[in-house]
Amino acid sequence: MPLIELDDLTDPQHAGSLRDYTALKDVQLRARREPAEGLYLAEGVEVIRRALAAGHVPRSLLLSRSRFEDLADVLPAGAAVFVAPVAAFADLTGVDLHRGALASMQRPAQRSVPDLLASLPAGPARLVVLEDVVDHTNVGALFRSAAAFGVDGVVVSPRCADPLYRRSVRVSMGTVLHLPWARAASWPGDLDLLRSAGFAVAALALAEDSVALGSFAVPERLALLLGTEGDGLSRRALSGADLVVRIPMDPRVDSLNVAAASAVALWETRRA
Repeated sequence: MPLIELDDLTDPQHAGSLRDYTALKDVQLRARREPAEGLYLAEGVEVIRRALAAGHVPRSLLLSRSRFEDLADVLPAGAAVFVAPVAAFADLTGVDLHRGALASMQRPAQRSVPDLLASLPAGPARLVVLEDVVDHTNVGALFRSAAAFGVDGVVVSPRCADPLYRRSVRVSMGTVLHLPWARAASWPGDLDLLRSAGFAVAALALAEDSVALGSFAVPERLALLLGTEGDGLSRRALSGADLVVRIPMDPRVDSLNVAAASAVALWETRRA
């Protein structure tokens, strides 16, 4: 692998190669740039290891000396590896990256909902479906819960935050890199594709006609539909669900954060 040791990451000689790591504080810019340029960033030794184990291809890596040594056994030939003091990272990226390990990875091809459904096993299966969850931290936490409780895949609505954004990947602990997911092309129309594949769509919401988790027979193929922070599920999404379920709670608490709610619901609907 080409190893390039630098003390100054703002050296114009390497500006082109290091462009993948610039302006990390500008969330809107990065959210536009990364899908358009076919990349995503993996941060931290464990997440980078999981990205490589998932077969994702690095464009380059930016590492401190100690993190280079931590990853030396898995670094592929061909990818440029920039090694620099951690203190120099902020000058390039605009943020404090105390983990000392960043990798610019080639973004894998986006799955469609039909592609995801075709990859699932026959018989019992569970999906998580996210409508317009725009907070990257929540998206990462939702993926981590989904992976922890044996979910088979995730569907995100067209306006949902990017699961491969750096913060989402980090918070998910890299689970987003191996848990299959797809972005819906038609919303909420793609819920019909789930039903056609035998899934019952259960919307998690506070509604008069909701049934308490634990009080209904969990379908063999279940798609759990979760809504955005604050407003919850749209009326159109609710109308596309087969049933509405709720988490029984103390009446003094009206709701849970969507990531916390997902963990409770996924535990309650887990397969034995």
